[in-house]
Amino acid sequence: MAQILIFQGPPGAGKGTQARVAANELGIPHISTGDILREAVRKNTGLGLAAKAKMAKGELVPDNVMCGIVEERLGRPDCREGAILDGFPRTIAQAQFLDGILERTGLGEPLVLQINVDTESVIKRLTGRRTCPACGEIYNVYLNPPREDGVCDKDGVKLVQREDDNEEAIRIRLRAYEEDTFPLIDYYRRKKALHQVDGGGAPEVIAERLLGLVKAHDHL
Repeated sequence: MAQILIFQGPPGAGKGTQARVAANELGIPHISTGDILREAVRKNTGLGLAAKAKMAKGELVPDNVMCGIVEERLGRPDCREGAILDGFPRTIAQAQFLDGILERTGLGEPLVLQINVDTESVIKRLTGRRTCPACGEIYNVYLNPPREDGVCDKDGVKLVQREDDNEEAIRIRLRAYEEDTFPLIDYYRRKKALHQVDGGGAPEVIAERLLGLVKAHDHL
């Protein structure tokens, strides 16, 4: 049965890392709205120009922009068996828009996995985060450093740090999360779609928790 999974949690909760693991395990695409937006910024598309200033400040991109991107992506053939949404929805309006998409496409109710991490851990994770621009591999200078400082283990490409991975921008993003995204917990709890996941510990341990919930849900 096709299933839309939503990985939810504060910035730095590990949603992207866990979504890639789960997508590989389950054979469905990982849709990261952040990656799509950053690609648009690099290419200076209309969407990218609209989102660039907001992203640099750590602010949320407007709902109408995000909703259009997600609807187009979910309409592609590789999503017929389901998909993992990472970074969407972030507001009640986006969640209601997604409900409409899933109803129209027959994909049914989503399964929402809320990954919980404390604030200080989030800041340490994000200020230390480095990404390979070639393969997308993510490292952390404190928690999961590459073998050679500043270089990807897989392809030797120089690692980069996102512009908004500084403490000031991170705290702005966390405030925006609390104000705009936290209400989604109640929204999905009322729909009986929400599952809480402890985001502490090694990545492989967190992956086991998440996949265990997904597989248990499939057998309900």
